[in-house]
Amino acid sequence: MARYIGPKLRIIRRLGLLPGLTKKSPTNRTKTPGQHGKIIFTKSKRSSLSDDYRERLLEKQKLRFNYGLTEKQLVAYYKEAKNRKGSTGLTLLELLESRLDCIVYRLGFALSIPSARQIVNHCHILVNNRLVNIPSFICKSGDIIEIKQKEASQKLVSTNFEIQQQKRKLIQRRMKQINLLRSRFHSLLPKHLELEENKLVGKVISPIKRKDVLVKINELKVVEYYSR
Repeated sequence: MARYIGPKLRIIRRLGLLPGLTKKSPTNRTKTPGQHGKIIFTKSKRSSLSDDYRERLLEKQKLRFNYGLTEKQLVAYYKEAKNRKGSTGLTLLELLESRLDCIVYRLGFALSIPSARQIVNHCHILVNNRLVNIPSFICKSGDIIEIKQKEASQKLVSTNFEIQQQKRKLIQRRMKQINLLRSRFHSLLPKHLELEENKLVGKVISPIKRKDVLVKINELKVVEYYSR
């Protein structure tokens, strides 16, 4: 199955909020677009899938679309996580969060994971002073991620970073107003990453923790789906 390149809001309406998929947010519609739009039914009265299987399938689809993976890639990550020690579900999330395109997005260098994948593919990113153009490259603790010393690369990432910084400041201001100390908002820098804002240099300082994963998902359902 190829990577999905169709309308992203359609996926969000079906699966819920996926921070890594797109920066857009769906509007609450009761009808499809157009003058003679049809009424949208949020819950189907009839379904060919059992409730348990449907729930596992939706959780798996959330993971796949949020990180922009093909089905073949997600199966490969599941098999690798299964062969490692520890919880398969948590290990699977750690592998996906360690991908270079996800790290670039979480540092604020891109507005979404698909955008980060394009930035990596176009050779704008260096890892430990070496050019890496593979979005699936797995970053480890101690790796340094920086922008290529080229005017076009610096300008592109700086523009994205300014937009993300505005979001971060707005969210932090709102958090202070309501005395919220913890947040799962995707615009905040996770604790396993360190960022030098002046130089636009990021560093992986620790393993990923479960609470820092953006997408709201039940990883156990994903493991159940693939182990059936």
